[in-house]
Amino acid sequence: MLDPVILAQILWTGIATSAPYVLMTVGFALTLKVTGLWNFAHAGLMAIAFYTMFFAIDFLELPVLVALLLAAAVTGAASLVIEIFGLQVLRDRGSSNLTFFIFTLILSEFIIYVITLLFGTEPETLFKSILSPVTIIGDVAVSDWDKAAVLIAAGGLALLYAFLTWTREGQFLNAVADNARLAELYGISARRAWRVVSAIAALFIVAAMYLIGTHGGVVPNSPLELILTAVIGTLLGGIGRVFAAAAAAVFLGLIQSFSILVIDSRWQNLLLYGVLFVTILLFPRGVRLPRFRLLLAGR
Repeated sequence: MLDPVILAQILWTGIATSAPYVLMTVGFALTLKVTGLWNFAHAGLMAIAFYTMFFAIDFLELPVLVALLLAAAVTGAASLVIEIFGLQVLRDRGSSNLTFFIFTLILSEFIIYVITLLFGTEPETLFKSILSPVTIIGDVAVSDWDKAAVLIAAGGLALLYAFLTWTREGQFLNAVADNARLAELYGISARRAWRVVSAIAALFIVAAMYLIGTHGGVVPNSPLELILTAVIGTLLGGIGRVFAAAAAAVFLGLIQSFSILVIDSRWQNLLLYGVLFVTILLFPRGVRLPRFRLLLAGR
């Protein structure tokens, strides 16, 4: 029988390490909810966010807060450029969903290729040392990174919920998500909503990549693997259910953490692909829990 302390440690570690995946999944799911597009350009934006912070901290030796603000500005600008000069052009042409998929995927590949030329293929971290002070709480080791990750993810979700629920702009996003053409008949600009959501997604991406870059090494190709978790979380939560997708991301983190009890860590990515296939085949509309439907609907 497994020691309860070990199980508690794995549980806490799984929750903490899922925090960056929650953030990137929420950005991806919210974009899909409002625009109706599977925007795989987020992988390229993840690379831009991380390497902007890395360049600012490692080369320019700027304070962390300044590096974060710079990354938010650069990533937000890149996201808006993609939206205005890429996705909107395709919309105006009446392009198919397949065209959007191919465009965003190839764009991410191009961005990552350029970043690889600039920074190489060696793993990089935002700080020279990623060791974090640890506190023992009830026999469970809790690092400062763990606490920061959980607080950032929880804070981001709370702010997003408040924005979507109680602000005029957030309500406009919900209206466009429900029916863009009908929303425009009531004077709500769908183009503005798409640009707002692209900026919001960029902020979540920056927060996610900061947590990942302060916890482990990142290579230019990493975002292409990271986006897989966002896709699975979005599918599991159900398309259009942003906060359910966040819960699904936590679930995926726990699966990976507890999987070390039965399989070698090198098989964890294969496990994610297995979850993806099962989700597509058995839960194409997401896993729905009726009692929490209104809470998790992302309204």
